[in-house]
Amino acid sequence: MTETYRAKKRYGQHFLHERKFIDDILKAAQLTGTSRVLEIGPGLGALTDPLLLCGVHLLVMEVDRDIVARFRQRTEPNLQVHEGDALRLDWRSILCEPPYTLISNLPYNISSQILFRLLDERDLFIRAVLMFQKEVADRIVARPGSRNYGILSVLSQLYFDVRRVVAVPSGAFTPAPKVDSAVIELIPLAAPRYPMEDELFLRRVVKAAFAQRRKTLRNSLRTAGFSAEEIASAAEVVGIDLTRRGETLALNEFTSLADTLLAQGAGRPDQEDKPTKKGSFYE
Repeated sequence: MTETYRAKKRYGQHFLHERKFIDDILKAAQLTGTSRVLEIGPGLGALTDPLLLCGVHLLVMEVDRDIVARFRQRTEPNLQVHEGDALRLDWRSILCEPPYTLISNLPYNISSQILFRLLDERDLFIRAVLMFQKEVADRIVARPGSRNYGILSVLSQLYFDVRRVVAVPSGAFTPAPKVDSAVIELIPLAAPRYPMEDELFLRRVVKAAFAQRRKTLRNSLRTAGFSAEEIASAAEVVGIDLTRRGETLALNEFTSLADTLLAQGAGRPDQEDKPTKKGSFYE
């Protein structure tokens, strides 16, 4: 698919063209001839074509009807095309023979949402190799105490082994974006890195801790609807200083704090926090 094609801004299209970075992605994916691969947003086929040459069984999800039409002209028997928004498609009905490897040069405007969709559907995958805006990649791999450490860091690292594969300059794309990118490898863990009683409750606690980064943990949790007594009691059990800020807490401290609040019957926010179409739950 080498024909001239005008990228569409509404889909955040930036087509990867540098072969070095394509090879880096394929190497990180560790594919064999029997691998099953999901590619989200195949674009003009920079990754798709070499994936098909590897002999993998490839499923692609593409929202752009013009690109879908091009792909449907192809005759490779190991290629399946699914038209639609990857955030809305039913992954479990499409990915019916797991495990899969997820590979994608993600559009920047949906990358965080795709990451958390991967988190929710992680049992379908053996590995993911994904291109993110550098700023988002920095958050995923950030450690406690760093300025990039946040919700993406905590939840990604609780459920995946994460590794930065390669930095990718803006000039590797057409059209070139205004920012650089990075490829991240995520390998789902068989179980969360630290056990927890309720994943959704943990997410609410983590979100609260980072909602206003300059606030202490005590004030952040109060803002989320927990009472001062509940917070103080849980912190005493876990041994956390409530004058700390959320970005200083390690993964196990978050899980212990959430489990203790839950075990004590701590009150929840007035309205249950849920992800929105724009992914504001995680930002």
